[in-house]
Amino acid sequence: MFRPQAIAVLPPMASQYDSAREDIQEVLSGALNKIANIERVVSPENVTDIFQSSKEAFDALVFYFSRLEMTGQSDKDSAVKLGKALNVDSFLVVRVNSWEYMRKEGDNVGRVGLSLRLVDATTGTTVWKARHERSSSYMFYRPNLKDIAKELAAEMIKSMPPQPKK
Repeated sequence: MFRPQAIAVLPPMASQYDSAREDIQEVLSGALNKIANIERVVSPENVTDIFQSSKEAFDALVFYFSRLEMTGQSDKDSAVKLGKALNVDSFLVVRVNSWEYMRKEGDNVGRVGLSLRLVDATTGTTVWKARHERSSSYMFYRPNLKDIAKELAAEMIKSMPPQPKK
């Protein structure tokens, strides 16, 4: 049974929704702290500091993301390097699939979509992955996309191993 003791949320992979990156990292870290049965969640600020101060860690991240993009597979060597640099035994790979206001079937909708992948940083194995979307329709007042993201993140992390705190 996979029981990570420490986890880091990697900066979201590049997408057309890059403006959501900081919010998503913060929302997911918050949800992990509240819900997940994991002792230590590395803050987004610390993750950013590590990548800014260590070229080796940053290079491992870039290589990991490019390999993931090209093959769809988690690269063991760069995953292990990331785990060591971040001092964690697991990390969450994030892609923002939607972060927008739109019209859907005549309704105004705020929509957030995420893909998450939990990686064992000691082996590079993808332990769990999920992709979900949540929408909130409105008439006059736009819902805050970060609030929609908080609901979505909580829902997704509840199903992530190890099972949540009771």
